[in-house]
Amino acid sequence: MRVDLDHLPDVQQAELARVRDTLMAEFAQAISTSTQPWKKNGKILKIILFGSYARNDWVDEPDNGYQSDFDLLVIVNHEDLTDIAGYWYIAEDKILHDPKVQRPVNIIVHTLDEVNKALQRGEYFWVDIVRDGVVVYELPQHALAAPKPATAADALAMATRYFEAESKSVSNWLRMAELARMEGSDRDWRNKAVFNLHQATETAYACFLLVRTLYFPRSHNIKFLRSLSEDKESRLVNAWPRATRLDRRRFELLKRAYVEARYSPSYEIGADDLDALAVSVNRLRDIVEILSMERLEQLRAATDL
Repeated sequence: MRVDLDHLPDVQQAELARVRDTLMAEFAQAISTSTQPWKKNGKILKIILFGSYARNDWVDEPDNGYQSDFDLLVIVNHEDLTDIAGYWYIAEDKILHDPKVQRPVNIIVHTLDEVNKALQRGEYFWVDIVRDGVVVYELPQHALAAPKPATAADALAMATRYFEAESKSVSNWLRMAELARMEGSDRDWRNKAVFNLHQATETAYACFLLVRTLYFPRSHNIKFLRSLSEDKESRLVNAWPRATRLDRRRFELLKRAYVEARYSPSYEIGADDLDALAVSVNRLRDIVEILSMERLEQLRAATDL
């Protein structure tokens, strides 16, 4: 796996170094007062850049709503340390509000055992990281397993199960969203509708990622899931208009709906915004279905070789 970032401009290398240092400093703070041995001895084993900034096909057009994210895999030495809320939330928040980091940053956190077992199962997501990723920090003597790509037959069986389950779930979330939209125009029904649209969006991205990569991160952040998915397939960009401030505000309303539509008395979404989001989420579902069927057909063809 590569260890140099020479393909990135100096400003982006500096931002990555700042993100790395923040992650490490805040993790050290999070475990500093613990008396439990597993937590007191908690360690970051590796930080790996993956995705477009690792492959060198990133986009940087924030004024047009198109800007690639920094995607980072953090590998730790205990499964409890993968809890984002418990150990990584403060670091994420500091990075989000750091004026010296000019692009979105996403992290996924797993143990070395989780990653190595996934590599041995041949999950494409992890095989791609080993192939394309760049190590930005690591402790010695914690090697990743040699990737063992899944057979086409195994991948087809897994992807088919994922598609059948997740595509059905997307349709059910959309049906519930439509029921809430049609049931009434008061705030409670609108909030229920947008929450269900959020869940449909999250599940659609789960469907795509599981069929394409056999992996789905533990996240309800649809902006992160959108970035991760669009990094794998550019046709997904067509689901969401994003050229105008209104477009971007609507997606942010949908992103916030997972928590705020249920629990915040100040969360409001208008009927026009709700209608526009429903169109986009249905379009996302349709694109994901096309892409998933294409992927399943590719795997079927590979099993016949």
